[in-house]
Amino acid sequence: MKKVLSLVLALAILSMGSMALAGELALITDIGTIDDKSFNQGSWEGLVMYAEEHGISHEYYQPKEQSNDAYLDSIQLAVENGAVLIVTPGFLFEVPIFMAQDMYPDTHFVLVDGNPNDGDWANGPEFRTEPNVVGIVYAEEESGFLAGYAAVKEGFTKLGFMGGMAVPAVVRFGIGFLQGAEYAAVEMGIEEVSVNYHYTGGFAATPEAFNLAASWYLDGVEVIFAAGGAVGNSVMAAAEDAGKWVIGVDVDQGGESETVITSAMKGLRESVYQAIEAYYNGEFPGGESWLLGADRDGVGLPMATSRFSVFTQADYDAIFAKLVAGEIDILKDGDLNNNLGNPDFELSVVTFTVIQ
Repeated sequence: MKKVLSLVLALAILSMGSMALAGELALITDIGTIDDKSFNQGSWEGLVMYAEEHGISHEYYQPKEQSNDAYLDSIQLAVENGAVLIVTPGFLFEVPIFMAQDMYPDTHFVLVDGNPNDGDWANGPEFRTEPNVVGIVYAEEESGFLAGYAAVKEGFTKLGFMGGMAVPAVVRFGIGFLQGAEYAAVEMGIEEVSVNYHYTGGFAATPEAFNLAASWYLDGVEVIFAAGGAVGNSVMAAAEDAGKWVIGVDVDQGGESETVITSAMKGLRESVYQAIEAYYNGEFPGGESWLLGADRDGVGLPMATSRFSVFTQADYDAIFAKLVAGEIDILKDGDLNNNLGNPDFELSVVTFTVIQ
């Protein structure tokens, strides 16, 4: 009996040690929640997938406000609760992670949609990624390009882009969308494509976003690319009333509304999962920045669930292959200094109107 009890006790101690080694996986939400049907949710799904497969405890924390201090408070709480790896989705975490990487050197961080920097954009920010951090950024301009290309190939010539906050990822989606529409129009010999272009300044569903989308649809816009988290819910509601179309963002949003014809996706779930897997395999890519584009399956359209009637899988495969091969040059946010009114940004067919 003593031998049996000793064996049970030893196994219990071993199990407790393994649990301590595993620790907790945590996610701190950006503006929004883990069910935003966008980048918070996509990142959370990747974390949950790995955690449940391997029996690891996991939790998310929602900051009380949008500020560096609030983000750092949530990070501190996660660390105090035993988090060994923390996922932070969103460009707004760049400065907090720049600080947290030094404050918590034994904690690992996966920064989605950015790379750590001190935020001093007036004098040129200091970028620094320590061995306990990996930054993951996506080629949103490629995903937006595919969405714009598909929209025009589908037959739409009156388009809209409604972004959330004008952070780099959202800007890349927008300018890629314009260039994709241009590429398809030139390819098809279309003489004119128009785009209404607007940033709401946030990522929430609001009456203002709904009303603006409704007015665009009333004026003849056929499809709106809603690249702003819950802003998409406002656009979808307007599209349902108008009998028009929406392009979703970040994840496959086709299940949210029958008005979603496709979604400009990026591999949030997959990349978060891979980063966590690397950590537990002792291969955490600390100090690195992953740039995930078409060549690494980091972006794409969900063709299996899209509601196209003209744009085909063959069309998609052909244009995607060109992106993978690097045959198409797409301007990025840095090329335009985030200013879509820049005269250097010239399109021969697409005319776009920036609406303040």
